[in-house]
Amino acid sequence: MRVMDLTERIEKEIPREQALDWDNVGLLVGDKEQEIHKGYVALDLTDAVLEHAIDCGADMILTHHPLIFGGIKRVNADDFIGRRILALAQHGIAYYAMHTNFDVCVMGQIAAEQLGLMDIEALEVTSPEDGRGIGCLGKLTQAVSLYDLAERVRDAFGLSHVKVFGDKDRMVQSIAMCPGSGKSEIGLAIEKGADAYITGDIDHHSGIDAVADGLSIIDAGHYGIEHIYMEYMKNWLAKEAAELEVVTEPFAEPFWIVTR
Repeated sequence: MRVMDLTERIEKEIPREQALDWDNVGLLVGDKEQEIHKGYVALDLTDAVLEHAIDCGADMILTHHPLIFGGIKRVNADDFIGRRILALAQHGIAYYAMHTNFDVCVMGQIAAEQLGLMDIEALEVTSPEDGRGIGCLGKLTQAVSLYDLAERVRDAFGLSHVKVFGDKDRMVQSIAMCPGSGKSEIGLAIEKGADAYITGDIDHHSGIDAVADGLSIIDAGHYGIEHIYMEYMKNWLAKEAAELEVVTEPFAEPFWIVTR
């Protein structure tokens, strides 16, 4: 199949037009007419991901986070973005990213389902005609302690740890989620009456201020929830592009922690 055959199938379910204005999605490197046989799915296009894709003979990489965000004035080996673009070109690998359009169309729903939430709706509606948007809001079947919810989040997403702001014994049932970096949605989670908010990249002051406003926070990390993109796309491609062999980057939290 050609690159354009695959991207057209993807964009029927995850249209580029659903991406937020500041984002950069779609075919970022490569020729849409190129024939492809093996895809490599990862959250980020890191040096390790690129090496793995080359080693396994992939001719297309699909990621959630775009390698290229802003304008580029030159492509050379002096910086990591240029080096990766050059390597993609040298090895004949096309590169496609689906970021906030994936968030709007898919991410919140599958994250909520993985946690077992009910009555799911978008946290921030960006597409009023169909109710799609960033994050999700839902309810647990019954109230649980914040500590129990934190354990549930850790286990549901296969994580080594989560960070929690709030009283561990507080009972929570209405849950807001924003996979990735969700500090900017704290006010919306409070406004919509959530008891707890699950997201990533929460700083000290944002966390303690949210608690003062009645919102408990579970910080599962930026990677912690969004890694579900890889499994979803692997399964979607197996169904919708069966002629394409697909390999996914192994799950690995991109950091390590020293404990006492």
